[in-house]
Amino acid sequence: MGDRKHLRRSSRAFTFAMATLAALVATAPTAIAEALKTAIVMPGIKTDKSFNQAGYEGVKLAAESLGIDFAFSEKVPQPDQPEALSDYARRGYKVVIGLGGEFQEAVDRVARRFPDTKFIVVNGVKPGGNVATMSFDFPALGYVMGYIAGRADNGDKVAYIGAQKLKFYVELGEGFAKGFKAARPGGEVLTAWTNDWDDVAKGKEAALSLIGQGAEVVFPSMDNAVVGSYQGAKEKGKKAIGIYYDAIVDWPDVMIQSAVFDMRHALVKILTDAKNGTLTGKAYIYGLETPEATRIGSYGPSVSEQVKTEVNGVIEKIKSGEIKAK
Repeated sequence: MGDRKHLRRSSRAFTFAMATLAALVATAPTAIAEALKTAIVMPGIKTDKSFNQAGYEGVKLAAESLGIDFAFSEKVPQPDQPEALSDYARRGYKVVIGLGGEFQEAVDRVARRFPDTKFIVVNGVKPGGNVATMSFDFPALGYVMGYIAGRADNGDKVAYIGAQKLKFYVELGEGFAKGFKAARPGGEVLTAWTNDWDDVAKGKEAALSLIGQGAEVVFPSMDNAVVGSYQGAKEKGKKAIGIYYDAIVDWPDVMIQSAVFDMRHALVKILTDAKNGTLTGKAYIYGLETPEATRIGSYGPSVSEQVKTEVNGVIEKIKSGEIKAK
């Protein structure tokens, strides 16, 4: 009798153990599937110390802090963007990021074919459905950079250099011009478009041309090509404004300030929503009220304390709506 009771207890214990093991096996694939797979497709190189590097480091930081899977492709030209985006969607990546407004058309085409994938266009302009856009308040920070250039006593001419006339980069230049003229009425803002994001030689050529026309400060808004513009400013003893990161670290003799559009923190924010299942097809825009994502950098030594105080006031007036940067 005792042996039969022992056998029944052993049988129940074995059955419970097997049921528990079966449950663990059944849930393991689900747990693996729940790890958010994210990919970023970039037009340039991840070491350009500009736009592409900021995007790459942003997704990498999100992967480390949020525990998501992470993949990337770099130097993807526009004709190849649809296939690069599609490839990640086919391979089960739940969030696919196109880094730059030039990805908008490709994402629009691909997103319809992969409705279960969330797409993000950095600096995109057409959110909706399974497509979100992430950008910054470009006119606002452009205005601040222009105001600094106008008050830093660097002459009556400055220059803005862009690559393609995409919406946000046009607005960045317009904000820069508006801020400069607010600080220096009668001043002139020269503008050039290179039609190339990465060619360092073209960036330098554009800067030298504008400096030759009298520009004392250049503000380039390209990717790797900004390096050429900074080189040109340095060679001619002129000043520059950095973009995406605090460029005075690498160009201490050239920078008067930097427009820090910090994609590292912005991408962590939007990918946190993706991980939590709250990412929607809307525009995510980060302005001066979110300084972890949109802020000024470090001042160059030529900028006075008085100007710094004025700039703080300008920033507060933009945030309150008293100053309209756009």
